[in-house]
Amino acid sequence: MTGPAAPQRGIPEPDVADRLPRRYVTGSAALWIVGVNGGAGENAVTRLIDGSRPTEHAWPVVEGAEMPPRVLLVCRSNVNGLESARRALIEWTSLQPPEVELLGLAVLADAPGKLPKPLRDLATIVGGGAPRLWHLPWVEAWRTGTVDADLVPQETRKFITDINSLLP
Repeated sequence: MTGPAAPQRGIPEPDVADRLPRRYVTGSAALWIVGVNGGAGENAVTRLIDGSRPTEHAWPVVEGAEMPPRVLLVCRSNVNGLESARRALIEWTSLQPPEVELLGLAVLADAPGKLPKPLRDLATIVGGGAPRLWHLPWVEAWRTGTVDADLVPQETRKFITDINSLLP
């Protein structure tokens, strides 16, 4: 755990324009993947984790569920992605949070190479608002939609193992 395990009541609700939509989803999933910005990597991460489904940039609402849906937020490591993740995490901690079990935030590299210090610092600050934080490296093949769990970097394999250990 790197941050709060549950919403921290007392946080003001973000402006409507800064909230993710809530979408009724059908079927079931062991984990719902919520991309907080366009190009976040929602579909790539979904292909890595068996039993997961993307929500198309919305908090999942599951009618008649016995337990709140498990959610993983994903974003790119650029300013837009990190600011979108920050807004989603503020929403999760607000007075009227989405009814989800948030496992954490996965920050996917937006380019090859080392992340510049200002973005590393921002990712650390934003990630402190999530129960767990993972940094996933750049994978060139993901640009063309090629996601093969057998050909991913060690950091990504550790991420997959961590996520699977949190699922039933």
